[in-house]
Amino acid sequence: MYSDPKECIYCTKHDVRNTIMIYITDLSVSKVFLFREQTYRGRCLVAYNGHVNDLNELSDEERNAFMADVAKVTRTMQKVFNPEKINYGAYSDKLSHLHFHLAPKYVDGPDYGGTFQMNPGKVFLSDQEYAEMINAIKAAL
Repeated sequence: MYSDPKECIYCTKHDVRNTIMIYITDLSVSKVFLFREQTYRGRCLVAYNGHVNDLNELSDEERNAFMADVAKVTRTMQKVFNPEKINYGAYSDKLSHLHFHLAPKYVDGPDYGGTFQMNPGKVFLSDQEYAEMINAIKAAL
């Protein structure tokens, strides 16, 4: 299912996007967001700048640049949040725009050893806490 770029939450400044995530910065071929729901402390999302549905739609050069951005963000998450593991999710079933969910997992944390939940709806932070996380991520990028 391909969505219209004019209605895509990653291609436009969309109200839905702003309710579920906070823009952090642009990288070489992507945008980085912090999820508001923080069950997985430090959870981010990296969205490709162009409106494509899947990695296989990119040239080798575009794919390599996108995956370099994803790796840059996960290295940063490792440095800032020190998770045991970072889970990657790239679904796009209902929203056809290439993006990766990056969910840090901690040994004694939720769903360790299993699949992360898309939106558990349990942990929300104060504006100051979000700002501190974003500043730490930006400083480490």
